[in-house]
Amino acid sequence: MIRVATLNIWNFFGPWAERAPALLAAIRGLDADVIGLQEVVRQGADRDHVAWLERELGLNVVWGEAQGGVGNAILTKHAVEYQETFVLPNGGTHEQRSIVHAKIATPSGSLPFFSTHLNYKLDEGHVRAEQVRACAAFANLRSEGLAFPPVMVGDFNAPPDADEIRYVKGLTSLGGPCVYFVDAFEMAGEGSGVTWSKANPFTASWMEPDRRIDYVFVGQPRSESLGYVQSARVWATEQLGGVHPTDHFGVVSELSSGGAS
Repeated sequence: MIRVATLNIWNFFGPWAERAPALLAAIRGLDADVIGLQEVVRQGADRDHVAWLERELGLNVVWGEAQGGVGNAILTKHAVEYQETFVLPNGGTHEQRSIVHAKIATPSGSLPFFSTHLNYKLDEGHVRAEQVRACAAFANLRSEGLAFPPVMVGDFNAPPDADEIRYVKGLTSLGGPCVYFVDAFEMAGEGSGVTWSKANPFTASWMEPDRRIDYVFVGQPRSESLGYVQSARVWATEQLGGVHPTDHFGVVSELSSGGAS
């Protein structure tokens, strides 16, 4: 099996000194092959998540900037064969978003992995629609010729019934060609799958509805042996040392890998 996951680590916001060890414990406890992170900061020696993650976890870290030293990252225990960051359309807003890509050398072959974070405002679904089309096109292009389907994870800031998420799942064309990615939690998860929850004190103050906005999407597998979704669950939901690791809950999924662990 290949274990993949996603988590928005919430910049350096909140009680970072208390959150940092909780975040490290959550990542270590998951023991994933690849994790996509969002709101990952590189703003000088004193504000560098990448250096901190490399030092504390001993994993390979790929980072791609979105705006102002904040971006997305990919953590992996495997070698990185290729990496690239692609800037997403901003729909005329002042936000700049991106998607970071790494081709991961797993024991079962090269895994094309992507981590992204879309515009956050509730009324910017039209912007996210542009962004998911760009993300899907980029992920499919960079996955051509590989046995593993693309794995695209992140904080999409939209619930499962939003047009932008329905597009990724092949349920609407958004006025252009359709694509299809498996929503791992929808396929193999249990429960609501909520990742933005008022049960988390860091989230409760936002006065927004509980919803599932973090996803593991997997391109259509060529066979059950590589990239077929076996399980999915929400993770990083518990307090560690009296504090939640971040303001989001994450998603983890196990994918078939031809029998290799």
